[in-house]
Amino acid sequence: MELRQLQYALQIAAERNFSRAADKLHIAQPSLSQQLSKLEKEIGVLLFQRNTSSVELTHAGAAFMEQAQKIVDAVELLHQEMTDISQLRGGKVVIGSMPITGSHLLPYVLPVFRQTYPDIEITLLEDSSMNLEKLTANGKTDLSLLSLPLLEPSLAYEVIGEEKIDLAVPPEHPLAVKHANQTLETIQIEELKNESFIVLKKGQGFRKMTFDLCQQAGFEPKVVFESSNMETIQSLVAAGMGITLVPRFIARAPRTDFVPIFLPLAEPVPSRTLVVAYRRGRYLSKAAEAFIDSFKKSIDELID
Repeated sequence: MELRQLQYALQIAAERNFSRAADKLHIAQPSLSQQLSKLEKEIGVLLFQRNTSSVELTHAGAAFMEQAQKIVDAVELLHQEMTDISQLRGGKVVIGSMPITGSHLLPYVLPVFRQTYPDIEITLLEDSSMNLEKLTANGKTDLSLLSLPLLEPSLAYEVIGEEKIDLAVPPEHPLAVKHANQTLETIQIEELKNESFIVLKKGQGFRKMTFDLCQQAGFEPKVVFESSNMETIQSLVAAGMGITLVPRFIARAPRTDFVPIFLPLAEPVPSRTLVVAYRRGRYLSKAAEAFIDSFKKSIDELID
């Protein structure tokens, strides 16, 4: 039994398809099938049920994958520990980030980290929060910048800080006018029940948070537009197409284009908990630990 055979089997289990697994592994599909057959012959059990449309794990296959993942993780842990010992400040960290978090927080963090640890290579992977949880659980990222709650039970995390939520409205909106005239200090979310909302598309954690806050206030938000880009959402708000909720880091980011008016919400001000997540039990390299430490220090200076 070879380590690469375990890795091949795990990739097939993840993809449920020989062709996609072969593509991810950068080998020919016949070679992948041959290696799996050799492995099954050696251990004496069938790991997968094959049919024309999909590949499914057998009962023995599910048990095998659980142990195989532990072996592959142990080898990776050993490699990373030896790399830390030999390179000290060197190494590589793969960071997953949600678009709205990465574009507004990482510019504060990465320059400081690069200056302190110039020999550590950073690779960024941007995706939705839902996909990032899966990628991190599968070991495709070392760390991911996410917000609570996490749905993937295999992830552990370190809290970075609490980020308050603001309301974004068009400049001519009655709430903006009242706030400018100092006749309105904060807004209750219940006051927004008849408003038109512009929200992120499904798969983004902040979209769910927006819906949860509205539902807790007793109403379902009336969604008129959806976008995968928070900048687009803010431009639509500024153009008078609706309102939205915005993480405060984004609300404070300087812009020169269409800009909505950002208003504070009433106490207790809703917030989201930002975290750095990683697979539970996964060895964190010195490079990864250094990134977490740098991120915490940089964000502490931004959080009110």
